Amino acid sequence: MQLPFNEHTLVRDIVNLFPKSSDIFKKNRIDFCCGGSIPLTEAAEEKAVNVEALMVELGDLYEKNANSAEDMEFWTQTESSVLVKHIQDQYHRTLEEELKLMSPYVTKVARVHGANHPELIKMHDLFYELKNELLEHTAKEDATVFPNLLSLDNPDLPNREEILDEIRELEKEHDHAGAILKELRDVTSDFNPPMDACGTYRLVYKRLEMLEEHTFMHVHLENNILFPRYFVM
Repeated sequence: MQLPFNEHTLVRDIVNLFPKSSDIFKKNRIDFCCGGSIPLTEAAEEKAVNVEALMVELGDLYEKNANSAEDMEFWTQTESSVLVKHIQDQYHRTLEEELKLMSPYVTKVARVHGANHPELIKMHDLFYELKNELLEHTAKEDATVFPNLLSLDNPDLPNREEILDEIRELEKEHDHAGAILKELRDVTSDFNPPMDACGTYRLVYKRLEMLEEHTFMHVHLENNILFPRYFVM
């Protein structure tokens, strides 16, 4: 089967063409959202990953999941207003609920096990830093930036550059959230709990990993599909 990408394709474009490739990138710690604007060869080199082996793995998965590529392609073709609503419904509201539900578990695990596992104190602090940042970020998007962004569909809009600057600021905030998630992955040893971890401890690590995956796809939809539409007009 002929693949629609190669080792010189940008990482973000591979995910657009083939969403399940994000699983392979995640396993190899290759950033496909904030850092996805580089060729696969360069991304693999940064993480000391053999690009030929990576292409084989991507090719095998693509053949098994050829039909799944249609999902992300749908969002690359749909109207911005529909994509914005999808982001709000499927990512903002879900994120708000998950951060609220996770908070007591993170606090409990750090309090109960932090003395024997000091990395949990750092995990606790990083989680709450991420929580505060993401909640403030999504609230700003909902209240002002997304409505302003959609107004850019009017080519005669007088304050276009001001709104584009708002979008650039969102991208910087995405970068910072990505940096916190990388720290969380590092401090938790790739979300692998120790042998003596209790059920709640393991639950927190699993949900942190799911939060990372959810956030990466959220950012990918904005950084690599929605926002670029307005920098090429």
